[in-house]
Amino acid sequence: MASYTVNRRGVAQARKLIKAKQYVLNSNWGDVQPKAESENAFLKEHSWHDYSGWFLGLTEGAPEEAKARYAFVYGDLRRLHRSGLIACIYRAAEWRHKEVERAAYRLLQELDAATS
Repeated sequence: MASYTVNRRGVAQARKLIKAKQYVLNSNWGDVQPKAESENAFLKEHSWHDYSGWFLGLTEGAPEEAKARYAFVYGDLRRLHRSGLIACIYRAAEWRHKEVERAAYRLLQELDAATS
């Protein structure tokens, strides 16, 4: 099983998106999560640094400029999705990636506080 560390850049970007109100509160994550073709299109127009901001986890040992390096996507590469944060929590909890789970949970709490 892969090991992950928290992607501080992804957490910071998620916080900026919450503050800027660039989020979707109700969505079906299975329908809106980025697919390979949308990720590839994003990378044609943006840097790996920009791409990395959409993920809460970094795969230990994977090269910086590889999609395998980035895990636990929380948005559609334009906006943060509440359902994406919930998916990150569940997936991280399922595979016992506690630090990523906690980071996603804290972001969900921040989003809910900002929208209540």
